[in-house]
Amino acid sequence: MAEKRPFDILNNALNNNVLVRLKGDVEVRGTLSSFDVHMNLVIENGEELKNGELKRKLGTVLLRGDTVVFVSPV
Repeated sequence: MAEKRPFDILNNALNNNVLVRLKGDVEVRGTLSSFDVHMNLVIENGEELKNGELKRKLGTVLLRGDTVVFVSPV
């Protein structure tokens, strides 16, 4: 199996749906539009989730990298 770096995973997730958990147990689901070296993420068609259920629609949202706990391809 080829070794993967974190940026390889994020590059492969670009323009695909991801689930992002933030500090404070907030989850955001949407399309990963872009990211930078600080892991700031731009999510399109973002939705805030609470216990897996849709809480509210966010649209385009910038998530600050120091609040990100994990990013998972959906």
